[in-house]
Amino acid sequence: MRNPLLILFFVMFLVMIGFGIIIPVLPFYAEEIGATPTELGLLMSVYSLMQLLFAPMWGKISDRIGRKPVMLLGIVGLAISFFMMAGAKSLLMLFLARIIGGFLSSANMPTTMAYVADITTPEDRGKGMGIIGAAIGLGFVFGPAIGGVFSKTSLSLPFYLAGFSSLITLMLVLFFLKESSTAESRLGNAKNDTSIWKAFSGNLSILFILQWFISLSLSGLEATFAYFAAKRAGMNITEMGYVFMIMGLAGAFVQGGLMGKLTRKYGEGPVIQGGILVSAVGFALILLVNDFITAAIFLTIFGIGNGVIRPSISSLLTKTSTVGHGSATGLLSSFDSFGRIVGPPLGGWLYSLSIGLPYISGTILSVLAFVLYRVYAIKARQMETV
Repeated sequence: MRNPLLILFFVMFLVMIGFGIIIPVLPFYAEEIGATPTELGLLMSVYSLMQLLFAPMWGKISDRIGRKPVMLLGIVGLAISFFMMAGAKSLLMLFLARIIGGFLSSANMPTTMAYVADITTPEDRGKGMGIIGAAIGLGFVFGPAIGGVFSKTSLSLPFYLAGFSSLITLMLVLFFLKESSTAESRLGNAKNDTSIWKAFSGNLSILFILQWFISLSLSGLEATFAYFAAKRAGMNITEMGYVFMIMGLAGAFVQGGLMGKLTRKYGEGPVIQGGILVSAVGFALILLVNDFITAAIFLTIFGIGNGVIRPSISSLLTKTSTVGHGSATGLLSSFDSFGRIVGPPLGGWLYSLSIGLPYISGTILSVLAFVLYRVYAIKARQMETV
């Protein structure tokens, strides 16, 4: 297995399998230990908070010492957190596991994206980012299904499986993945040490805000759609699982199979804009859901549009940012996590006001995101002519 993109695909697939395995189990596991609904919410949020705070730091460190050691540390952190949760006897142990896991595993996404930027040409950057996006999507499709099946044997068993999956991932990176950054680039990044927030300067700041909008609206949908579909279409948990599986598979197909062709032919800008418009249409169509078929079709339309945005932003950012790839992708991951922290409670609050509000607001946010990108594109053209 000498193709580094193929190795990275399996690495991120296994990482997300581990995440996905524990998703359907954690609420029941925490409840069995004695967590209240409020404590469960905090348990879910603390992980994203660690990602928000520390992803930029790990990205910057990977610019200075290399991608591989930082990636290995992140995967070790995942394994430790999963095994800690598997053996947890108290709520405090669960919180410690989530904090440690969030702190260390926040290294994985920015270093993987930076690795892709290191090994791809500008023409193939979108393809590389799309392949990683496809791995992430497929991991979230299969992970929860595996967790649900094995949780019937024991609620702690899925956590052990996630831990062993992380150990396999660790071996894959350790023995098959070579360092992507050069000694010269690491030395240059060390000499030109600047604030992480330099990546947020000028016109590029719009791309980070754009990613926050996309993450905010997506996580709001994820937090409320099960309730919406149950009320509007009478769908049960099994049907919801199938709907999200169909959406995930369609998104992964577009990211892994079409992203490269689309960005090479049209460039990242048009793909971002097209993705935003398709997402907006998907959000609006969700309001018309009335059965399983319409839920599957409309959510898949949304998922296809949403799925191409993050890889395209990552690709564009690593092409245009003057800071190290790790610093840029780390800060982008931080904004993504920020959206995932704010989105669920905001979506829940909007749903409590009116069940259609999360999707109306998602449509509005998508329109605002489109306008934001147009502002970015105009400013970028102006800078090129100066």
